[in-house]
Amino acid sequence: MNKIGMRIPPQIGANGIEGVAKFASEIGLNVVDLPYLNQEIKSTLEKEGLEIGTVDGIGAVGQTKLLSPHQESRNEAINALKKQISEVSVLGGKVIFICLVPESSMTRREAFEIWKIAFPSIVEHAEQNNVFLALEGWPGPAPYYPTLGCTPEMLRAMFNVIPSKHFGLNYDPSHLVRLGIDYLRVLNEFGHRVTYCHGKDTEILHDDLYEFGNIPATFGANYDFSEGSWRYTIPGQGEVDWGKVALRLEKINYNGPISIELEDHRYWGTLEKEKLGIVKAKEHLELYFKQ
Repeated sequence: MNKIGMRIPPQIGANGIEGVAKFASEIGLNVVDLPYLNQEIKSTLEKEGLEIGTVDGIGAVGQTKLLSPHQESRNEAINALKKQISEVSVLGGKVIFICLVPESSMTRREAFEIWKIAFPSIVEHAEQNNVFLALEGWPGPAPYYPTLGCTPEMLRAMFNVIPSKHFGLNYDPSHLVRLGIDYLRVLNEFGHRVTYCHGKDTEILHDDLYEFGNIPATFGANYDFSEGSWRYTIPGQGEVDWGKVALRLEKINYNGPISIELEDHRYWGTLEKEKLGIVKAKEHLELYFKQ
């Protein structure tokens, strides 16, 4: 059985953590992913019977100095992340969400060499504090798509360097679908390293695929949360077979949450649309993930 949660969309989040917690509790969610964690936020969630999901780590959104070619900047980021790991652990958090986008236009291979230097001590610190790092597979911005860990090739290399399960994967099939990667095969190979799971989907737009191919549209995509031939959707409105995902997560004994990440243009821009999107996503996920 898996609990269902959500990352906080902007309009819902504009109400503050009390409004977020009240909404999540009212619609029957169990878990909330957080941009940061302190005692006040923890108490607010507990009051509404909610659990802490992921906490965004240093560099979770945008470019990160964790992969800086400059040692001084990199060390500052490493120390800041270690400090956060300790603080999250004391407050009862278990999973820190990270997205490893280099701060410059370096290649993924160059960034990987820096990562090999920077991350072993971070993961060792996470082990000591019983905190797990969840690596997000968003490929990053065009034209370089520089994020580490967005392809099986890179995941395999990273997990070979750091075998610890405290450095794991945030399984998000939406990114795999848009990249043309078999999202079920990823679970077959890397399921033992899944630390967290996002409930997000992707629709392949076949007419737009004819127009743009699999590269970004020259004059702009037709939809938000799209580069042209695909768009992110709520679960149930894209290509992902969530029944098969649920079966494989059960097989690997994943018992963490399925957390809705709302990036669907149809449910975006107003508070009412965001709430509707979260509710519809929850209803679909509940067909396969029983609480």
